[in-house]
Amino acid sequence: MGTVVDDAASVEFHAFFERHYAELARLAALLTGEADAADDLAADALLALWHRWDRVRAADHPVAYARGVVANLARTRIRSAVRERRRITLFWSQREEKTENPDVPGMVDVQEALRRLPFRKRACVVLRHAFDLSEKDTALALGVSVGTVKSQTSKGMAELQRLLGTQDAPRQVHRAAVSGATGGRNR
Repeated sequence: MGTVVDDAASVEFHAFFERHYAELARLAALLTGEADAADDLAADALLALWHRWDRVRAADHPVAYARGVVANLARTRIRSAVRERRRITLFWSQREEKTENPDVPGMVDVQEALRRLPFRKRACVVLRHAFDLSEKDTALALGVSVGTVKSQTSKGMAELQRLLGTQDAPRQVHRAAVSGATGGRNR
Protein backbone atom coordinates (compact mmCIF):
# COMPACT_ATOMS: atom_id res chain seq x y z
CA MET A 1 0.00 0.00 0.00
CA GLY A 2 3.03 2.20 0.14
CA THR A 3 2.11 3.86 3.44
CA VAL A 4 5.06 4.86 5.56
CA VAL A 5 4.14 4.41 9.19
CA ASP A 6 6.24 6.16 11.77
CA ASP A 7 5.65 6.45 15.50
CA ALA A 8 4.54 10.07 15.35
CA ALA A 9 1.97 9.34 12.63
CA SER A 10 0.70 6.35 14.57
CA VAL A 11 0.26 8.39 17.75
CA GLU A 12 -1.39 11.20 15.81
CA PHE A 13 -3.81 8.81 14.08
CA HIS A 14 -4.67 7.11 17.36
CA ALA A 15 -5.53 10.49 18.88
CA PHE A 16 -7.63 11.36 15.81
CA PHE A 17 -9.41 8.02 16.12
CA GLU A 18 -10.18 8.54 19.81
CA ARG A 19 -11.44 12.09 19.22
CA HIS A 20 -13.63 11.45 16.16
CA TYR A 21 -14.74 7.81 16.06
CA ALA A 22 -18.00 8.36 17.98
CA GLU A 23 -18.88 11.39 15.86
CA LEU A 24 -18.24 9.48 12.62
CA ALA A 25 -20.35 6.55 13.86
CA ARG A 26 -23.23 8.94 14.69
CA LEU A 27 -22.92 10.47 11.23
CA ALA A 28 -23.07 7.02 9.64
CA ALA A 29 -26.12 6.09 11.71
CA LEU A 30 -27.95 9.26 10.71
CA LEU A 31 -27.07 8.85 7.02
CA THR A 32 -28.03 5.19 6.74
CA GLY A 33 -30.69 4.88 9.42
CA GLU A 34 -28.93 1.70 10.55
CA ALA A 35 -27.44 1.95 14.01
CA ASP A 36 -25.96 -1.54 13.71
CA ALA A 37 -24.04 -0.66 10.56
CA ALA A 38 -22.80 2.70 11.85
CA ASP A 39 -19.85 1.28 13.80
CA ASP A 40 -18.76 -0.78 10.79
CA LEU A 41 -18.97 2.21 8.46
CA ALA A 42 -17.03 4.41 10.87
CA ALA A 43 -14.38 1.72 11.28
CA ASP A 44 -14.16 1.23 7.49
CA ALA A 45 -13.79 4.98 7.03
CA LEU A 46 -11.05 5.20 9.64
CA LEU A 47 -9.24 2.26 8.07
CA ALA A 48 -9.35 4.06 4.72
CA LEU A 49 -8.04 7.19 6.44
CA TRP A 50 -5.21 5.22 8.05
CA HIS A 51 -4.10 3.93 4.65
CA ARG A 52 -3.93 7.54 3.42
CA TRP A 53 -2.94 9.10 6.71
CA ASP A 54 -0.01 11.00 5.22
CA ARG A 55 -2.44 12.88 2.92
CA VAL A 56 -5.18 13.21 5.55
CA ARG A 57 -2.93 14.72 8.19
CA ALA A 58 -1.63 17.23 5.64
CA ALA A 59 -5.17 18.32 4.72
CA ASP A 60 -6.55 21.64 5.96
CA HIS A 61 -9.55 19.94 7.57
CA PRO A 62 -8.91 16.23 8.28
CA VAL A 63 -12.27 15.85 10.07
CA ALA A 64 -14.13 17.16 7.03
CA TYR A 65 -12.20 14.69 4.91
CA ALA A 66 -13.20 11.89 7.30
CA ARG A 67 -16.86 12.95 7.16
CA GLY A 68 -16.69 12.83 3.37
CA VAL A 69 -15.34 9.28 3.48
CA VAL A 70 -18.17 8.24 5.83
CA ALA A 71 -20.74 9.91 3.56
CA ASN A 72 -19.38 8.10 0.50
CA LEU A 73 -19.38 4.75 2.28
CA ALA A 74 -22.93 5.36 3.51
CA ARG A 75 -24.07 6.28 -0.01
CA THR A 76 -22.54 3.09 -1.38
CA ARG A 77 -24.24 1.02 1.33
CA ILE A 78 -27.63 2.62 0.68
CA ARG A 79 -27.36 2.13 -3.09
CA SER A 80 -26.41 -1.49 -2.59
CA ALA A 81 -29.37 -2.07 -0.28
CA VAL A 82 -31.75 -0.41 -2.74
CA ARG A 83 -30.48 -2.57 -5.61
CA GLU A 84 -30.88 -5.70 -3.48
CA ARG A 85 -34.44 -4.74 -2.50
CA ARG A 86 -35.32 -4.14 -6.16
CA ARG A 87 -33.94 -7.54 -7.13
CA ILE A 88 -35.93 -9.27 -4.40
CA THR A 89 -39.11 -7.34 -5.25
CA LEU A 90 -38.79 -8.13 -8.93
CA PHE A 91 -38.19 -11.77 -8.25
CA TRP A 92 -41.13 -12.29 -5.88
CA SER A 93 -43.62 -9.85 -7.39
CA GLN A 94 -44.68 -12.12 -10.22
CA ARG A 95 -48.21 -13.45 -10.01
CA GLU A 96 -48.60 -17.02 -8.98
CA GLU A 97 -50.43 -19.26 -11.44
CA LYS A 98 -51.45 -22.89 -11.16
CA THR A 99 -52.16 -25.40 -13.91
CA GLU A 100 -54.75 -28.16 -13.77
CA ASN A 101 -53.39 -31.66 -14.48
CA PRO A 102 -49.74 -30.71 -15.09
CA ASP A 103 -47.47 -32.82 -17.28
CA VAL A 104 -45.35 -34.16 -14.42
CA PRO A 105 -42.88 -36.16 -16.59
CA GLY A 106 -42.42 -33.09 -18.80
CA MET A 107 -41.79 -30.89 -15.77
CA VAL A 108 -39.23 -33.35 -14.43
CA ASP A 109 -37.45 -33.29 -17.80
CA VAL A 110 -37.41 -29.48 -17.80
CA GLN A 111 -36.15 -29.35 -14.22
CA GLU A 112 -33.37 -31.79 -15.00
CA ALA A 113 -32.37 -29.85 -18.13
CA LEU A 114 -32.39 -26.57 -16.18
CA ARG A 115 -30.15 -28.09 -13.48
CA ARG A 116 -27.60 -28.93 -16.16
CA LEU A 117 -27.28 -25.29 -17.22
CA PRO A 118 -24.68 -23.07 -15.56
CA PHE A 119 -26.25 -20.75 -12.98
CA ARG A 120 -26.29 -17.50 -15.00
CA LYS A 121 -27.80 -19.14 -18.08
CA ARG A 122 -30.37 -20.91 -15.90
CA ALA A 123 -31.25 -17.71 -14.06
CA CYS A 124 -31.69 -15.76 -17.31
CA VAL A 125 -33.84 -18.48 -18.89
CA VAL A 126 -36.03 -18.89 -15.80
CA LEU A 127 -36.55 -15.17 -15.20
CA ARG A 128 -37.24 -14.45 -18.89
CA HIS A 129 -39.38 -17.47 -19.77
CA ALA A 130 -40.84 -18.75 -16.50
CA PHE A 131 -41.44 -15.39 -14.83
CA ASP A 132 -41.94 -13.36 -18.04
CA LEU A 133 -39.55 -10.61 -16.93
CA SER A 134 -38.29 -8.18 -19.54
CA GLU A 135 -34.61 -8.19 -20.45
CA LYS A 136 -34.19 -4.97 -18.47
CA ASP A 137 -35.92 -6.37 -15.35
CA THR A 138 -33.92 -9.59 -15.61
CA ALA A 139 -30.70 -7.60 -15.85
CA LEU A 140 -31.70 -5.56 -12.83
CA ALA A 141 -32.65 -8.66 -10.84
CA LEU A 142 -29.33 -10.37 -11.58
CA GLY A 143 -27.13 -7.28 -11.44
CA VAL A 144 -25.83 -7.77 -14.99
CA SER A 145 -26.13 -5.86 -18.27
CA VAL A 146 -29.02 -6.28 -20.71
CA GLY A 147 -26.51 -7.60 -23.26
CA THR A 148 -25.46 -10.33 -20.82
CA VAL A 149 -29.12 -11.27 -20.31
CA LYS A 150 -29.65 -11.48 -24.08
CA SER A 151 -26.59 -13.65 -24.73
CA GLN A 152 -27.02 -15.91 -21.70
CA THR A 153 -30.73 -16.41 -22.43
CA SER A 154 -30.04 -17.23 -26.07
CA LYS A 155 -27.26 -19.67 -25.23
CA GLY A 156 -29.29 -21.19 -22.38
CA MET A 157 -32.35 -21.72 -24.59
CA ALA A 158 -30.23 -23.29 -27.33
CA GLU A 159 -28.75 -25.65 -24.77
CA LEU A 160 -32.21 -26.47 -23.32
CA GLN A 161 -33.61 -27.17 -26.78
CA ARG A 162 -30.71 -29.53 -27.41
CA LEU A 163 -31.17 -31.25 -24.02
CA LEU A 164 -34.95 -31.54 -24.37
CA GLY A 165 -34.85 -32.38 -28.08
CA THR A 166 -37.53 -29.81 -28.90
CA GLN A 167 -37.95 -26.27 -30.20
CA ASP A 168 -40.76 -25.77 -27.65
CA ALA A 169 -38.39 -25.20 -24.70
CA PRO A 170 -39.64 -21.67 -23.83
CA ARG A 171 -43.21 -22.90 -23.42
CA GLN A 172 -42.07 -25.96 -21.47
CA VAL A 173 -40.06 -23.79 -19.05
CA HIS A 174 -43.07 -21.52 -18.54
CA ARG A 175 -45.44 -24.47 -18.00
CA ALA A 176 -43.05 -26.03 -15.49
CA ALA A 177 -42.91 -22.78 -13.50
CA VAL A 178 -46.67 -22.20 -13.64
CA SER A 179 -47.32 -25.73 -12.41
CA GLY A 180 -45.36 -24.93 -9.30
CA ALA A 181 -43.14 -27.98 -9.59
CA THR A 182 -39.85 -26.18 -10.16
CA GLY A 183 -38.89 -26.18 -6.51
CA GLY A 184 -39.70 -22.49 -6.13
CA ARG A 185 -41.09 -20.81 -3.06
CA ASN A 186 -44.80 -21.22 -2.44
CA ARG A 187 -46.51 -18.19 -0.98
